[in-house]
Amino acid sequence: MMDSHFTAVRETRVKQPLIERFRAYLPVSDKTPVITLQEGDTPLLRASNLERHLARVAGRSLALEVHLKYEGTNPTGSFKDRGMTMAISKALEEGTRGVICASTGNTSASAAAYAARAGVPCFVVIPDGNIAMGKLAQAVMAGARVIAVRGNFDRALELVREAAEKRSITLVNSVNPYRIDGQKSASWEIVDSLGDAPDFHFIPVGNAGNITAHWLGYRDYLQRGKSGKLPRMMGFQAAGAAPLVDGAPVAAPKTLATAIKIGNPASWDGAIRARDESKGRICKVTDDEIIEAYKLLAGLEGVFAEPASAASVAGLLQLVSRGEMPREGVVVCTLTGHGLKDPERAIQSSLPPRVVEATLEALSGELQS
Repeated sequence: MMDSHFTAVRETRVKQPLIERFRAYLPVSDKTPVITLQEGDTPLLRASNLERHLARVAGRSLALEVHLKYEGTNPTGSFKDRGMTMAISKALEEGTRGVICASTGNTSASAAAYAARAGVPCFVVIPDGNIAMGKLAQAVMAGARVIAVRGNFDRALELVREAAEKRSITLVNSVNPYRIDGQKSASWEIVDSLGDAPDFHFIPVGNAGNITAHWLGYRDYLQRGKSGKLPRMMGFQAAGAAPLVDGAPVAAPKTLATAIKIGNPASWDGAIRARDESKGRICKVTDDEIIEAYKLLAGLEGVFAEPASAASVAGLLQLVSRGEMPREGVVVCTLTGHGLKDPERAIQSSLPPRVVEATLEALSGELQS
């Protein structure tokens, strides 16, 4: 009797894989082998301290309700896991010989981990010298074959698209439609948590698959009667890598936010549709604005996200400071990845530790502030 009781308790506490939780909305069947690391179900955190800071920035009373969708708690530390569970599961269903991706970091970490879980080879092509070490470490440890090319991400993506076709292996970048299907789940979770869609959704934009997926996810839920409205999609690119804002590809993108250092987004059209259909905006923020938001998130809310993640909050700060946001409304900011993806940037952006003698007197002197 006791054994059966504890078995039941264990079963109710096991977190369901993303595919199982949203099976009714995803293109899977009983023949799809579910490859999972129990991704999704990430925190949606009310950012009360940030709300008060925004009021100070605005110089007036605000009734904005701000939530942070913290994707850094996914298994490999970024939102990429949502799409990768779908991409790898469907690749295995279709009898793949291996998977390949181009990456500035997070895709490589996710692809390598899920490929390892599935028992298939993974090949990763990165732009040489343009990947955070935390992300490269993940891909290497999961057994991926990592190849660095002398060129930017856009050239790497061109190469892997050609290689995937010629080698008959599965491309798992966001041009893979199953990636987009899986990434829709973040917007479904947001609606499930809030009870409806937010008024505004702020999100970093690099290769533009995430803003595309979120918009499609919100539309899916509205059509199914799971929500009563749609949000305005507010995308933000780094100023030195803002092709969607500038209206043309950027040959040599520049930004310290490596995850969005992309000059010719693969999901360009999807991002523009999300902007236009939602009556939203795609704007750009400077590296200084990104770092300010990056530090504010950790200092005000205790949330350590990678620099590219902070582009969403940087965008919100920018619009509030310009008086371009309404006084009230529900806002969600996506934080795409964990801060430990790029620890070097955190150290560079902060004061070094104070070094004192190992005495109580010296320590006490430091505890006065």
